[in-house]
Amino acid sequence: MWCGGERSGIKGDLSAVDLHCIGMEGVAVPVAHSHLFPFPIPKVAAISKPYNNGFLTLKPHRGRGFRFRTSLCSRPQPQAQAQAHGEQVIATVTEKHHPNSVSGDSIRQRFLTFYASRGHKVLPSASLVPDDPTVLLTIAGMLQFKPIFLGKVPRQVPCAATAQRCIRTNDIHNVGLTARHQTFFEMLGNFSFGDYFKRQAILWAWELSTAEFGLPPDRLWVSVYEDDDEAFQLWSEEVGVPVERIKRLGEEDNFWTSGVTGPCGPCSEIYYDFHPERGYVDADLSDDTRFIEFYNLVFMQYNKKDDGSLEPLKQKNIDTGLGLERMARILQKVPNNYETDLIFPIIEKASKLANVSYGIADDQTKRNLKIIGDHMRAIVYLISDGVVPSNVGRGYVVRRLIRRVVRTGRLLGIKGDGRGDLEGGAFLPIIAEKVVELSTHIDADVKNKAPRIFEELKREELRFVQTLERGEKLLEEKLADALSSAERNGAVPCLAGEDVFLLYDTYGYPMEITKEVAEERGVSIDIGGFDIEMEKQRRQSQAAHNTVKLEIENGDNIAENVPDTEFIGYDSLHCKAMIESLIVNGNPAVQVSEGSNVEVLLNKTPFYAESGGQIGDHGFLYVSEGEDQPKAVVEIIDVQKSLGNIFVHKGTVQKGVLEVGKEVEAAVDVKLRQRAKVHHTATHLLQAALKKVIGQETSQAGSLVAFDRLRFDFNFHRPLHDSELAEIEVLINGWIKDATQLQTNVMPLVDAKSAGAIAMFGEKYGEEVRVVEVPGVSMELCGGTHVSNTSEIRGFKIISEQGIASGIRRIEAVAGEAFIEYVNARDFYLKQLCSTLKVKPEEVTTRIENLLEELREARNEISAVRAKAAIYKSSVIASKAFLVGNTKQFRVLVECLDDVDAESLKSAAEYLLETLTDPAAVVLGSCPGEGKVSLVAAFTPGVVDQGIQAGKFIGQIAKLCGGGGGGRPNFAQAGGRKPENLASALDKARSELIAILCEKGN
Repeated sequence: MWCGGERSGIKGDLSAVDLHCIGMEGVAVPVAHSHLFPFPIPKVAAISKPYNNGFLTLKPHRGRGFRFRTSLCSRPQPQAQAQAHGEQVIATVTEKHHPNSVSGDSIRQRFLTFYASRGHKVLPSASLVPDDPTVLLTIAGMLQFKPIFLGKVPRQVPCAATAQRCIRTNDIHNVGLTARHQTFFEMLGNFSFGDYFKRQAILWAWELSTAEFGLPPDRLWVSVYEDDDEAFQLWSEEVGVPVERIKRLGEEDNFWTSGVTGPCGPCSEIYYDFHPERGYVDADLSDDTRFIEFYNLVFMQYNKKDDGSLEPLKQKNIDTGLGLERMARILQKVPNNYETDLIFPIIEKASKLANVSYGIADDQTKRNLKIIGDHMRAIVYLISDGVVPSNVGRGYVVRRLIRRVVRTGRLLGIKGDGRGDLEGGAFLPIIAEKVVELSTHIDADVKNKAPRIFEELKREELRFVQTLERGEKLLEEKLADALSSAERNGAVPCLAGEDVFLLYDTYGYPMEITKEVAEERGVSIDIGGFDIEMEKQRRQSQAAHNTVKLEIENGDNIAENVPDTEFIGYDSLHCKAMIESLIVNGNPAVQVSEGSNVEVLLNKTPFYAESGGQIGDHGFLYVSEGEDQPKAVVEIIDVQKSLGNIFVHKGTVQKGVLEVGKEVEAAVDVKLRQRAKVHHTATHLLQAALKKVIGQETSQAGSLVAFDRLRFDFNFHRPLHDSELAEIEVLINGWIKDATQLQTNVMPLVDAKSAGAIAMFGEKYGEEVRVVEVPGVSMELCGGTHVSNTSEIRGFKIISEQGIASGIRRIEAVAGEAFIEYVNARDFYLKQLCSTLKVKPEEVTTRIENLLEELREARNEISAVRAKAAIYKSSVIASKAFLVGNTKQFRVLVECLDDVDAESLKSAAEYLLETLTDPAAVVLGSCPGEGKVSLVAAFTPGVVDQGIQAGKFIGQIAKLCGGGGGGRPNFAQAGGRKPENLASALDKARSELIAILCEKGN
């Protein structure tokens, strides 16, 4: 849009009019020597704004633009009275481009509309939790189309456009420091799957940038791959970009690859120039102060082979990405991405809580506010997509971001909730309210999940704050020690990896935050040592899910020859089918003999393939060649989906020979299928019951539907009470008793969500979805198999409820036949117990409590006897104490007490401490059991005053026995796993005590 003004023929106060249109959201009119007069453009009616002694009016003009008029009267006048009051036409605003707003929401919508009008199917953003085991989070717009680009699934549409939510944390330290780095951003993309290619992609990208968004062509620069002459020619000759503004860049910058082998191709990027006055000479596109890359076009035209050579792809693809925040920065004319309307309202919210003004703040304060603005978007959308804070995987990413925001908020002075509640208040939910408010056009589901998001944020913040101050104090002590030690030794100050891990594991400090704080003090950290400690923990704390790795290796070749499998298993559990392919050890086979493990691909199947948490069916494949020919029998023990919608039947040839092209009778194990159906429907009822009992904000975080049980993971912050578990069972068994008929329908995804259907965690949905409904109870998007009537479930029983990660609980339960088996087994065990105890079932609890009390008393008596024996032994060895030192003498006693247990060893040390005259040092060791070592150190005040601490001393000795420990300066215990080293460890303790105390006493 532009507007012009005439300097001649204008009377009164407007004798020097120079009108300019600034931006796209409104018009700023410099009137009478650059006086700014901003107001929004009206869509229909005229508007008037006060100006000097009159009004400045903007009216539609012949459907082509708008006219500015001045009126020197005291109020706006109807058009009929305008000329009588001296109204004059001073300018016409012509609608050269678009009068649309330049809000971030409008940029997103205009991009999608632009490509929709050019034949692209607009698809929704994929979840931030990708359906791809090779990446932790969704990092690019193309990720959801990766299987299509790799040729593993057929395209559903020829071309598409998306606004994809993305998370990247590799540049987290640059957030707030540069103008463009973010952890959360939106990537606008247009994609072609063998439809259009390089020429059309370039022409549309230029049209979008210059005609749709109105970017001045003379401010746009282009980069191409150094050998891509075709792209260079298209930009220079067809588009008309001067060759001085086209840069050829190398492979590192402008050549995209999907991996060591596979699809690849050159890139071309469009840059905006903030300082064209600097000219063409020595222009560097990587100069962030001058240029910003906002649009990247990838021309996927080659296949990289094993030898590194490139061969043309049969289907050439286009993959593009336009950064929404970057385009908003350009169009909104702000100095960085953070000050766009996509992020700045969040910064303003944080500024209010911190009681600071962003506009006049110093650089560090601004950076802290930018960090909060950026990270809060990432946190809210991650939690909305089902990621909860934890110490592993995606959970660690969101926990790290949360704790960085909390610490940053404290640096800004935000206490409690920022509104006066310093004890139980949290400020993250308050800032998150603004993120949710801005989410409408990004992800409408965020508002529905807001209560759960706020609760999760509050819980995580308060949990972190509880340990933050203690951690801050400990970190300060460790940093002071590192600086002091470095000064004494003339070395570079470094924080030990063990200390970094202690802060991480015990006090909740992510390693990255510790690193930031340490660097502020000029101290490095031992990352290698931290990684060693972290690896130890990972071995003990595995992720709560498994990734199934299919054995098919030559999948690309198979995908070309085998069509998708037709699934008929909803309506029938047996059918005749043709063998399309056989795979043995990952390689295609024509014939498979008896005893071989095999993967069978059929043209159609009644077998359900594992998905949606439900395991694959079991059953048999039968082949008959006639009455005189032996039959072939294959036992199927698993079915998986691979390469899109190809069902892989895994099993063993029990009899005969299996051949490609033969007809088989495929039969599902009816009893096992029924068990799976019962457990799957029971899972839906369980989710409905959980929402009723503990709150609608809880959501699924994973599931398993097996033949023998069901498992359901859900987001919740505490263990469920016994009364809640009982209420859940009553609800579910009540629904089972109601004998409700299930309803299954296939409908558009949009309609299903509008109807309130719940999506299953981790599932990827197409435009048409299957909706399974238990009327009045549950409605979910689900491709699994289900009972026809709830009465088929027969009964439901919860086996266990436990936490599996921070904020994630797990319920295991049984239903149907498994429920009957469970009840019968428990009844059998109870009868055995009653027989052993010789009591009635109702008397079991009382009898066991009595037995436990008797056992406790017996153990106490034994402990007392052991303690007396240990004290007796210590009285015998007390005479072995010897003196060291000259000027000042210390008593030292280091002895082994054979098999004395840890508690008795402690009693012996305490007795010796009281018996020996101060100053005295006692170290005792024992081997209380196989593979066990116990150690104790006890120092009197006279020894501690010399700077010798029992905890530190015994901890080092314990390491020699393969263990560790610590305690107070005067008394400490430790343990180990290598009894064979105890004698040498005690010798080491004796020699070190002698050396230290001799030095102190001379």
